[in-house]
Amino acid sequence: MSQDRSDTVVRTTARSRAKADRRATLLAEAARLFARRGFDGVSMEELGAAAGISGPAVYRHFASKQAVLAALLVGASARLRDGGDAVVERATDDAAALRALVRFHTGFALAEPDVIRVQDRDLDALTEADRHTVRGLQRGYVEAWVAVLARLDPDVPVAELRLRTQAMFGLLNSTPHSTRGQGVRGVPRTRVAELLEQMALAALGQGGQGAGCSCGNAQDPSSTSGGGRSRRTR
Repeated sequence: MSQDRSDTVVRTTARSRAKADRRATLLAEAARLFARRGFDGVSMEELGAAAGISGPAVYRHFASKQAVLAALLVGASARLRDGGDAVVERATDDAAALRALVRFHTGFALAEPDVIRVQDRDLDALTEADRHTVRGLQRGYVEAWVAVLARLDPDVPVAELRLRTQAMFGLLNSTPHSTRGQGVRGVPRTRVAELLEQMALAALGQGGQGAGCSCGNAQDPSSTSGGGRSRRTR
């Protein structure tokens, strides 16, 4: 009996893992297809074929094409919000937190350009409830950045810090429109990331923090290198 239960658990775990993998594949293909042809230009049958399954089989994972879009965009916004919070929590001071946040978002922009394209073009295809969820997650992510900046520059009005943050996102999120894959022709990906990090820090009014290669070399978010004016209070 014990062996039978063990075999059942193994089979259940394998099925669950296979289902999760298939769902992830569907979302990756949805991002690719929606980015190239738009949400309205892709059918469930085409999405299934791209993921190696039939169109009807897609409905085992998502109730509708709109549910696919919601999972893609709500999921991306949640990853950014939660990832940003984790980055700040791990950092030992605000200067390190800001560099790590810039590195984190630069990595997202370079790794997931299709998601950014879909967000730009097809956000309005979500239901009102899902748009509200995405916007709420985005606000939480923005405010995590603003809170760090406010501790670094307490004399600057919060409204201006929020504007700087939004402008910086505009800079980094425009990356999918100017790069090929994860780099620019003639410029290595590592150099693209380094330049974007330096420009992002400058847009935030913290250009001195990224002078030279400091932000590119500081791989550990808990690094204390760099000049923050205040330590973060946990």
